[in-house]
Amino acid sequence: GMERRRAPADSRRYGQRRFWDERYRREGAEPREWLGGLSRFLPQLQPELRPGDRILVLGCGNSALSHDLHQLGYPDVTSIDFSPACIAAMRARYAHCPGLCWAVMDIRALAFPDAAFDVVLEKGTLDVLMVEETDPWHVSPRAAAAMHRVLAEVSRVLRPGGCFISITFAQPHFRKPHYAQEAFGWSLRHVACGDGDGGAGAFHYFLYVMRKGQPLDPADLALGRRLHQPPPAAAPLPPPAPPDDDEDYLLAIQL
Repeated sequence: GMERRRAPADSRRYGQRRFWDERYRREGAEPREWLGGLSRFLPQLQPELRPGDRILVLGCGNSALSHDLHQLGYPDVTSIDFSPACIAAMRARYAHCPGLCWAVMDIRALAFPDAAFDVVLEKGTLDVLMVEETDPWHVSPRAAAAMHRVLAEVSRVLRPGGCFISITFAQPHFRKPHYAQEAFGWSLRHVACGDGDGGAGAFHYFLYVMRKGQPLDPADLALGRRLHQPPPAAAPLPPPAPPDDDEDYLLAIQL
């Protein structure tokens, strides 16, 4: 009935599950890294982690990230993705690793109890929520609401003192307002990571760390409040983005 008619539109909005399922069936579980392997951001990531941490990886895809963390000495890693084909492939590929747990789940409705994890980690997953946005200066209410729903779930499953780590191409100016919401009850800081070679191939991404139970800086709080205010009517238009932005982004995430 109604539900079935509504579902396709909903899954289309949230990154087209059929597309991902097909892709994972085709590729199997060959590792594919959207923002480079773990080694690229380990120096920034490792200080946030402790060996006994219960870690949740959101939207694991067929990234080797979860297994790499396990190999590094973090035995308790749960990975979720909304593609059943993906999770089946990963479960089979890492069957020899009983410490790795895999589950089909929607990041907007996590089936975990409150305070179940010490660390929630995502790499490029939240970017999918923003992929249809044409103007980063004025995010659609739909995308902002989807993002808020996911982040509220992340906050809920984090224990007090735990942290959410988000690794993304999204620049602080555009991503921080989403993360800097008082409702989530966490602090926020970020660090830029990159290739470091400064050459033409260099690109930068950001690692955001949100610590549950710590206060937001006033400046971030102000950024967060702006997210839900309508833009002033007389605001001048921002300069147009360089035309190759989208292309670079799609290349970078290897769609």
